[in-house]
Amino acid sequence: MFDGFWDNVFRYPRYLITIVLGLFLNTFEPLMPLLKRPVTLIAFVGLFAGSLVFLTLTIRAMLGLSTI
Repeated sequence: MFDGFWDNVFRYPRYLITIVLGLFLNTFEPLMPLLKRPVTLIAFVGLFAGSLVFLTLTIRAMLGLSTI
């Protein structure tokens, strides 16, 4: 009944990595031609950095932590 149980359990991390990598590649591959131009690359990096700062400040405010 439990033949191969642990083999199946140890396959799940590889499956998870495969799914996440496939999702990542299919999400960002259409953006790659846009990143070849410096103007759109700078805009994309600025948008990413601004989103990260906004998310960080929002979570800190929600948790009641001191501001910067």
